[in-house]
Amino acid sequence: MTGPTPVVDRTPEPALDHEASTRSRILQIVAADGPVSAADLASALDLAAAGVRRHLQALEDADQVTVHRGREASRGRGRPARRYVVTGEGQAVLSHRYAEIAADALTFLARTAGPQAVEQFAEHRVRELEERHTAAVDAAGPDVAARAEALAQALAADGYAASVRPVPGTSVVQLCQGHCPVQDVAAQFPALCEAETRAFGRLLGVHVQRLSTLTSGGHVCTTSIPTVPMRTADPRGAGPPDDPVPGTTADAAGPPPTSNPPAPVHSTEGPTR
Repeated sequence: MTGPTPVVDRTPEPALDHEASTRSRILQIVAADGPVSAADLASALDLAAAGVRRHLQALEDADQVTVHRGREASRGRGRPARRYVVTGEGQAVLSHRYAEIAADALTFLARTAGPQAVEQFAEHRVRELEERHTAAVDAAGPDVAARAEALAQALAADGYAASVRPVPGTSVVQLCQGHCPVQDVAAQFPALCEAETRAFGRLLGVHVQRLSTLTSGGHVCTTSIPTVPMRTADPRGAGPPDDPVPGTTADAAGPPPTSNPPAPVHSTEGPTR
């Protein structure tokens, strides 16, 4: 006579849960702050560098992170530190998207109502973003760098893994977004990215320039922001703050004379692959 069938406890081991949680946190930090080294991550998480390197190796084996081959790798003496960025596979792990159905819906909209309908949808979407974040950005005051930092914090709360990075020797900062919840859809419909860039300009009160995007192969979306004194945007929000309102005297006569705008600044992240 056989005894009762033993019950197998399939509850995940706490150690395994902790490992997965730590690895997920490392992936999030690499997305937000990359390129980063194991030492950077160890400091941010208060962990031993050896343990962080083990997690990075596992993420690299899973094709979720990769070593960044930028200009910084060739500087200095000795062997340069390995610095990591998130891959496309890592972006997918971070995402909680319904990309396929969203892309199908926009494709249907474009076919039935025309490409302008997609552009109108993109503008409607970012207007909602502006309404959510205007108060937080305005609370930072007129300083453009402070406003950019407030915007980055708001976008980070939305899941964009956003941060602000100064460009040494210039009056420019870069808004970097290490994650995009609609990346796959935006790759098919660039109007989403274009509308977002215009929204950033309206929120910050300056003309901004998109330097790179995740959809074009960059490891972050990078927006160049000149930290010049903020000009008052048109209350109707029609275009970038420096653009004249169509049909006005300023529009007919051309823009008033101003000092030359800052020259475009290339991304500090180095070439992407």
